[in-house]
Amino acid sequence: MGVEAILLSAGESSRMGKPKALLDWFRQPLVLAQTHSLLEGGANRVIVVTGAHHDEITNAVTHQPNITIANNPNWSQGKTTSIKTGLNNLTPDCQTIIILAVDQPRPAWVVDRALQSHLESNRLVTSPRYSGHGGHPLLFDASLLPELSNISEEREGLREVMKRHDQDMNRVYFENPIVRFDLNTPEDYETALTTYPSLSEKP
Repeated sequence: MGVEAILLSAGESSRMGKPKALLDWFRQPLVLAQTHSLLEGGANRVIVVTGAHHDEITNAVTHQPNITIANNPNWSQGKTTSIKTGLNNLTPDCQTIIILAVDQPRPAWVVDRALQSHLESNRLVTSPRYSGHGGHPLLFDASLLPELSNISEEREGLREVMKRHDQDMNRVYFENPIVRFDLNTPEDYETALTTYPSLSEKP
């Protein structure tokens, strides 16, 4: 299981007004679309981390050997607790870790390009970039598992690890803002429904 993805889906989605993971994303729940993109993009296994809406999300996800549901009972204490829940469910064979939030829809080609660049770079951390800003998904070599498992809300979560390895980070440059797509509000969602289809087409 060389490449394993953690899909963060534990939040309450208070700004959206409904569970983001269950948003209708072109005739399927967003969480299901995201698992498919990660698997098609090269992940051997996806760990869907649930929390506030565990039962509903679990029912929406296709149960397959390469999809694992991991419930985080401490989701309200911050995103780092969900990341750690995902990390705790990695297999011993994992060599590359992909981390993505469910409200950051990414087509499979974006995942694939970031993953291939990461593997070819032989670097510990990979970050997509667009117009001078960082994007997602983030990729980490499994040798960083001890550092990743030590993150906290007080120390800025994953940013602490990324800052520590900034000088040796692999940056993948995209000419497409889709690597920064984020669904936070109903307005973001409505905009995404019209703009995502064209942006998601593989160049």
